[in-house]
Amino acid sequence: MGGITFADWVRWFEEAAKRRGLDDDPPWWAAASLHPAVVRSIQRFQTGENGDGASLISKGAQAGDPAYLAAVRLFVAEEQNHARLLEQLLASSGTPTITGHWSDTIFVMVRRALGLRLELMTLMVAEVVALRYYQALRDGTTDPVLTDVAGRILADEQRHVPFHSQRLRDGFADLPRVARTAAAAGWWVLLLGAVGVVTVDHAAALCQLGVRRRRFVLDVVALFRSVVTEVLYSSPDYEISAEPGIASRCGSYEEATSA
Repeated sequence: MGGITFADWVRWFEEAAKRRGLDDDPPWWAAASLHPAVVRSIQRFQTGENGDGASLISKGAQAGDPAYLAAVRLFVAEEQNHARLLEQLLASSGTPTITGHWSDTIFVMVRRALGLRLELMTLMVAEVVALRYYQALRDGTTDPVLTDVAGRILADEQRHVPFHSQRLRDGFADLPRVARTAAAAGWWVLLLGAVGVVTVDHAAALCQLGVRRRRFVLDVVALFRSVVTEVLYSSPDYEISAEPGIASRCGSYEEATSA
């Protein structure tokens, strides 16, 4: 893998955690002025971020790589920080969190159904959709608190994509091309189903944020195509870029969706 190891990922995750520790939280005192449709949308995404990661950590432990397990634990901690940020954002606008949502329940059931590889494939779908969603939140409002929160989460999600890509690419490396093609087909079905649910369930919020549903779908598909190619069809000497803040060697979110 071009010298990139999961020990490198541990270091990068730890560096990001140190930076977060030095940075001030967003100005929660400046009560966020959020449209009701955006509030409902954030509530649903917050439930998805608010997990303990026990299933992924357990499967990561079974992989037999202590460095990978340590990186997974740090990844889960970042996701939990996202849930905290979104909870505080909702609180600053006088809105509570919700206990759950049907779409997240189904998503979690699929993730936990089989082994690490399927869990990561399902999780990657969520990460790719999240890239576009948090970019819409960041750029679709004039509220400084929402812009700040979304920007922080987006920066983390751009690191998560290549992290999971590396593990998945390693997992598929020894499979014949026909098996990888079958996996790609199933992965695309999962992605299209997920993005379809999001565009319907969050339609009012996307409209309020100035993003047409068709545009949202096309942007997610463009980024996901890059991920599928990187994971399943890249050459053996292909090196996944892992510099903090970069989505992957296929390009950042903005590069992938402007292609």
